[in-house]
Amino acid sequence: MMFSDFDKERDDRDDREKPSDPFDELKKHFGEIFGPTGSKFGFAFQPQEYSGHSDDDDDREKAANELIEKIKAFNLKPLEVRTFLDRFVIKQAEAKKVLAVAICDHYNHVRKCLLDEKISVAEYNKQNVLILGPTGVGKTYLIKNIAKLIGVPFVKVDATKFSETGYVGSDVDDMIRDLVKAADGNVKLAQYGIVFIDEIDKIAASSDAGGRDVSGRGVQINLLKLMEESDVNAYGQTDMIAQLRAAVSFANGKKNQKQSISTKHILFIASGAFDKLSDIVKSRIGANSIGFNFRSRGDDHDEAYEYLQKVSTADFIKYGFEPEFIGRLPVRVACEALKADDLRNILVSSEGSILKQYAEDFNGYGINFSMDDDAIAEVAKAAAEEKTGARGLLTVLERLLRDFKFELPSANVQSVRITKDTVDDPPKALASLIASASTGAQ
Repeated sequence: MMFSDFDKERDDRDDREKPSDPFDELKKHFGEIFGPTGSKFGFAFQPQEYSGHSDDDDDREKAANELIEKIKAFNLKPLEVRTFLDRFVIKQAEAKKVLAVAICDHYNHVRKCLLDEKISVAEYNKQNVLILGPTGVGKTYLIKNIAKLIGVPFVKVDATKFSETGYVGSDVDDMIRDLVKAADGNVKLAQYGIVFIDEIDKIAASSDAGGRDVSGRGVQINLLKLMEESDVNAYGQTDMIAQLRAAVSFANGKKNQKQSISTKHILFIASGAFDKLSDIVKSRIGANSIGFNFRSRGDDHDEAYEYLQKVSTADFIKYGFEPEFIGRLPVRVACEALKADDLRNILVSSEGSILKQYAEDFNGYGINFSMDDDAIAEVAKAAAEEKTGARGLLTVLERLLRDFKFELPSANVQSVRITKDTVDDPPKALASLIASASTGAQ
């Protein structure tokens, strides 16, 4: 079966399953922000463009107010969110479930606060999330698609770029200002956004965790203030463009534009690979402890996942996190490493499949692109050996198709079909294809 045949197979399967598709609820409640995709997986989100698309304050404010109204109408259910995520991310069933519940709880509360100011002053324990797992398993992709589904601003930041006050590096407040930029300068909308902090494990301060940066503890202290509730200046002193925009708005009589942003309703989601954390858990509970049902499957990643599912606050503290900081991330879930079969499913089933990108690249030169199922399986197998999750797929495909993308646009080639033989010997397959095209035998 070729790659191009999978869309038809998927469509036929979806026709059979359509009566029980819970994604219909998304169309009912959020139909305005969904549109047809050409596949029958439901309705694809049309992302709101947040920045750089209008120099008119009124247009930006109107767009932001429309999104805030959608947040006020939020009534998605966890199953609907999980179903949406299934379209883009393969595997990670537990992570999808945990995120779906946390997201729905958080934005249900936000909706209530928007509709009733009295609720906003009440005590509420925000469900910030911590995702553990190796690189390339879909952690960032999950959060990006959640933000798109809800229609809120989203920023991804790297925890390693921040430093404690007094050290060289960025201020943690900058991530909130980045969220304001993502909201096209609208502070009101930004305060309901999502901040995704990657590589959070790199700011652990314990030498047991591999000798982290000496300022790690200070960064944690500064971050925990943001994750709870804090007011941040929306415009940094060195951000001249933002300062100029604010000045112009003020000069135009818009004196009520907020200059600070509250983090009370911003959802923080952190993630990291957490190397060696599984060893700490293993040491605490013991591989042979009574009551711990550990089942080794012969893979280091599998073993780490088994132990990370049992991680406790005490383990994080030993790893190098301050108790107050880790306490601000009460929802925790581990992601599984991806195997060859999972990577194959990503290529043939995910709406974000990299194969679609390659097909579009070749199509730009008038070349039809397809890949046999056997070839897809070989690519997935090679990608699994890269040990970088889904990112390994791009590494393998780029290596495999690099010369094809360079040579074929200038050759008289109308189609390219990648077979197992192509994967085994790309130069030979390329030479044969060009020779056939030159003689008109293609």
